[in-house]
Amino acid sequence: MPIKLFSSFIEGVSAKKVEVEIETPSGLFLFQIVGLPDEVAKESKERVILALKNSGIKPPQNLGKKLIVNLAPATLKKKGSFFDLAVAVGYAFSTKQMGKVSFEDKIFVGELSFDGSLREVPGILAIALLAKKENKILVFPESQKNEVDIVDDLKIIYAKNLSELLKKLEREEIDLTSGKIPQVDLKYEIDFSQIQGQKRAKRALEIAAAGEHHLLMLGSPGCGKTLLAKALVSILPQMTKDEIIEVSKIYGALKGSFSLIFERPFRSPHHTSSVSAIIGGGNPVRPGEVTLAHRGVLFLDEFPEFRRDVLEALREPLEESWVRICRKEGSFLFPADFFLVAASNPCPCGYFLDEEKECTCSFSQIEKYKRKLSGPIMDRIDIKIKVSRQETNLFSKEKEEPSSKIRERVERAREIQQKRYKNEPFSSNGKMPLSALKKYIQLSLEEERFLKESIKALVLSPRSFHKVLKVARTIADLEGEEKIKREFLLEALSYQELSLER
Repeated sequence: MPIKLFSSFIEGVSAKKVEVEIETPSGLFLFQIVGLPDEVAKESKERVILALKNSGIKPPQNLGKKLIVNLAPATLKKKGSFFDLAVAVGYAFSTKQMGKVSFEDKIFVGELSFDGSLREVPGILAIALLAKKENKILVFPESQKNEVDIVDDLKIIYAKNLSELLKKLEREEIDLTSGKIPQVDLKYEIDFSQIQGQKRAKRALEIAAAGEHHLLMLGSPGCGKTLLAKALVSILPQMTKDEIIEVSKIYGALKGSFSLIFERPFRSPHHTSSVSAIIGGGNPVRPGEVTLAHRGVLFLDEFPEFRRDVLEALREPLEESWVRICRKEGSFLFPADFFLVAASNPCPCGYFLDEEKECTCSFSQIEKYKRKLSGPIMDRIDIKIKVSRQETNLFSKEKEEPSSKIRERVERAREIQQKRYKNEPFSSNGKMPLSALKKYIQLSLEEERFLKESIKALVLSPRSFHKVLKVARTIADLEGEEKIKREFLLEALSYQELSLER
């Protein structure tokens, strides 16, 4: 009778459960793996044989046995070295070289070295979450315990090498994860206190961070757009436990990172990037920059220089917070709840709005460049501001407000929104759909009349009207006010200045 164990591997950023069947019939030595294994999985033959031998387990050729391994379901292509441990343990049990063990309640993952030690596998956090969901015990390399420990109350068995693991399995030495988040002192590359001036831009970034509003900065080269964007991460709320798990799961599965991620991602792809690099795709299918920016910032510098198809492809993740990629091998769903910050020059040479350097572009060139900024993608950006060049005084004694103080206000505003939207599928003003505007944003007759007159006078679109309401709601939350006052509406209107020029 074949021995059956469970293992798992990573497809995209998710874990897939695999049934590993082991059969050891007598006969001339043969080690065969079936069930659509890739080259890495096929190469496990050599790793498993030498690991068994160096762990005191007699290999198949010494016992006059064959070793046949089936990875089920057979229609799913298996990738990686995840199955080494399951094959070795199943063989040891099948040939009665270890005591009685229950396999139905366990998931085995781990790569074997020639000396029998267990190596890390990518995506262990995703596999741990699968084991928790399936109510199974996770058996894995000891070096990855810290990463798995963040999962609440997961039963685990871990070891440094194969021989130690076999003894633990025989004795059923089961531990339980603590579910605790390690204390980490985050160090940010750029702090707002390091940026002199730019009060309006800083205020816009604070509002954007407080309400998760997508933002566009327009200004000449060297005026500080990139610096401001990098500093934005330092005022965003620190990640919750669930967000740490989500982001670490993505990076662990995709990048093979063997540590938890505590700082919100900041991704800044080059403007020559393809659709598959930004959105995801390729062969095999891999997530793109929008997924790597999940729960963080996606900064698109030189925004108009990105290909048209790339900008159009951003529309779905901006609205839905996820990306679905369909290929012949199946459909892949990747998380993409990111915060878009775009930066653009006002013209091809970059100096159309500059007070010091003269623009060399013709009128037609400027208009053509502006048209690159128009369209549906711009309609999804709530805050649009001009960033001016600032004189830098290195000897100024004026102290700029640090990021920690701004982050405190941002976190208070986020808490207000989370309480307000606790029964909704969204948790911030920027994510609020059109259908919820009337329910959560109510103006007095006087403020409503003022806003309608302003929108009409400024010739703004209905979509801009909704943006102004959402941004004003965030400004009120930052001020701790339930009522949206006229000054909040005025400030929100000022962040639509670029819409007037389109």
